[in-house]
Amino acid sequence: MAQEQKQNKSGGFTALSLWFQRKMNTRTTRRIRRKGGRFMGMDMLILHTAGKRTGEPRETPISWFSGGDDWLLVASGGGDRNPDWYANLMAHPERAAVELPGRGTVPVTPHLLAGDDRAAAWKRITDAQPRYEKYQRKSDREYPVVRLTQR
Repeated sequence: MAQEQKQNKSGGFTALSLWFQRKMNTRTTRRIRRKGGRFMGMDMLILHTAGKRTGEPRETPISWFSGGDDWLLVASGGGDRNPDWYANLMAHPERAAVELPGRGTVPVTPHLLAGDDRAAAWKRITDAQPRYEKYQRKSDREYPVVRLTQR
């Protein structure tokens, strides 16, 4: 079973690991709605996107970091490729929203950060959660950092 949860040769994940991830996302989403937006010492929100190919609504619980009045997200999951939520967000930015406990759902516009903006955001993120620096060192790709601004 543990063998089936590893990445396959194309860099994607097996059906079993995808099933498990969906199950955990559903449980975490329910927990955020029921008990608030902290999990494992991190602030959490529910990211609403539309599927890249299908356009179907998607919900992803994800950690976020303060960017002033904005929300900073790190596309760190997905192994050697960006996570699905990131692909969905970039494919349909006009359908993006965040759900926050006590605030409801807020439409947002994503901005992919680069250069000095990304460096400043990355410092803020790794100061708050040093584990992200450790994750980044283990990866061959630079994690995208996205700033979400309220629409």
